[in-house]
Amino acid sequence: MEIKDRIIQSAGALFGQRGLKSVSMDDIATHLSMSKKTLYKWFENKDQIVQASLELYLTTKQCDGQQLLNKAANAIDEFFIMLDWMRSQFADIVPGIFYDMQKYYPSAWQLWLDYKNTFVLAQIKANLERGIAEGLYRPELDVEVIARMRLALIELLLNAEVYPPRQFKQQRVQTCILEHFMLGIASLKGHKLINEYRHVTEEE
Repeated sequence: MEIKDRIIQSAGALFGQRGLKSVSMDDIATHLSMSKKTLYKWFENKDQIVQASLELYLTTKQCDGQQLLNKAANAIDEFFIMLDWMRSQFADIVPGIFYDMQKYYPSAWQLWLDYKNTFVLAQIKANLERGIAEGLYRPELDVEVIARMRLALIELLLNAEVYPPRQFKQQRVQTCILEHFMLGIASLKGHKLINEYRHVTEEE
């Protein structure tokens, strides 16, 4: 592996474990057992490393996510696959990392926004349209409006001010918000299928 790639991957792992603001160039160099001089040979500053790490992360996750979605039997199966995938992705990431990105690393934050507003939004729309076509989502749904609401919920899940990490575990918040969203868009047929996935039995 080239030195630059090692730096990006190792720094990304540190950022995920400790957050963006708390990791210094010294920390990255020490973690890699290399001098800061070598680090600065490849990157002018920490901002560039944050940007490169995020680019690699998003590219990798986009590919991984697409492969998972290709296996989904229906729109609801697709949704629950993505829910489980999101839980696994964020389980090892320190809370507040997106807050740090927004406040201290505007270029990286813009990269995240572009990714969210293009790839993620397109995936949400495709899922909604699939669910409507399969009769699992309500046919009168306004896809454009609902897709953007779903996108806003992703930001809400990551908002440490609304859901302080010390008080709310991320999995708990994800489950409550996203299952509430799913039940809101589901048709009667879809509602029954959702309950099968949730292993819930309701009286008619």
